Amino acid sequence: MNFSFYIAKRYLISKKSRNAINFISLISIFGVATGTAALIIILSVFNGFDDLLKKLYNSFDPDIKIVSAEGKTFDPDDKFLKTIRSSDFIEDYSFCLEENAMLEYGEKQIIATIKGVDKHYQKVTGIDTMIVAGSYMLKNDLVSCAVAGQGIAFNLGLTIDFAFPLKIYIPGRTKEFKGNFQDATDNINQCLVYTAGIFEIQQEYDTKYVILPLIEVQTLLEYESEISSAEIKLKNGVNIKEAVSKLEESLGDKFDILDRNKQHEYAYKIMQSEKWAIFLILVFILLIASFNVIGSLTMLIIEKKSDIQILKSLGADNKTIRNIFFLEGLFISASGALLGLLIGIVVCFAQIKFGLVKLGTEGSFIIENYPVLMNAADFVYVFITVMIIGTFAAWYPVRYITKKFAKIEY
Repeated sequence: MNFSFYIAKRYLISKKSRNAINFISLISIFGVATGTAALIIILSVFNGFDDLLKKLYNSFDPDIKIVSAEGKTFDPDDKFLKTIRSSDFIEDYSFCLEENAMLEYGEKQIIATIKGVDKHYQKVTGIDTMIVAGSYMLKNDLVSCAVAGQGIAFNLGLTIDFAFPLKIYIPGRTKEFKGNFQDATDNINQCLVYTAGIFEIQQEYDTKYVILPLIEVQTLLEYESEISSAEIKLKNGVNIKEAVSKLEESLGDKFDILDRNKQHEYAYKIMQSEKWAIFLILVFILLIASFNVIGSLTMLIIEKKSDIQILKSLGADNKTIRNIFFLEGLFISASGALLGLLIGIVVCFAQIKFGLVKLGTEGSFIIENYPVLMNAADFVYVFITVMIIGTFAAWYPVRYITKKFAKIEY
């Protein structure tokens, strides 16, 4: 066994002549452990929210969304259709058309986004699994149907009994407005649909979208075959980045190929920014806690000054003596880091199993407890971060204080 390693280990576990040194060493270990545990818990909670956000988006958003690089709509030509249909990594696809419209039900009116979809849409997304009232149906034998978000249904007082139609109004795209009220009325395109179902995903979607048959929206907007997006479901096991790269190569720069992160780029960037901002704050707290390590090592070096003289007499050089106390500092940091990781794991598992910390009043949120998702990479990053801080905390007292006691006194 390495001599410096052996002596440092003995100093760590042996009883000191002054109880204060033992106490300070324990404080150092628990200080590092507390900071490490806090890092693991906070990162795991952010991972939980990130995973929850992705699951919520996945119910409505496709794996890949293709939109026009210029303009709101495009006409899927033969080349486009051939590319989509010949790509072996695509499970299914759906053509969609979105536009803002005024909705009227009874005496209530709101502005919302209507989304026209074809019959493949429910295979591309999980929208049919999010229906909380009625059913996912866009056409019956007699009339066109709609599926509305819960927020819109609440604001309009929608019912799913097919008693009254939902009226949709959109200004005509090709007609000219000449300035009088009669012309303005004639310029409005409208259609009637009956609400067949109500979905609940999250507030962003629930208060924004009404899903209609694609043909109804195209008729309202006076389009023949134009769409605003092609939404794609990939086969299981397909790498999304590789699929995006292949589609970009095949379709060229006329289209933007959006994976799920790019479809909500702003939201994901905010989440990641908050995560790493909190990480840096806690790292700063760890830096402050590392002063305990400096104090513990300083007092240990002072207490062991007679041992230093003995070791020098036995032939130990300055480098060996420095290594002993440097390793002692690393042992303190490593002990605190490992203890902190263990505490973090226990707390995270307890939150997952028992839901110790609640989000708020029951029924106010999508979930009742703070979500937690442990990521192995976070444990590695946190341990490395703690050990880097511990290295600097050990280096300072060893570098400057051992010089004072490294001379042999005769």
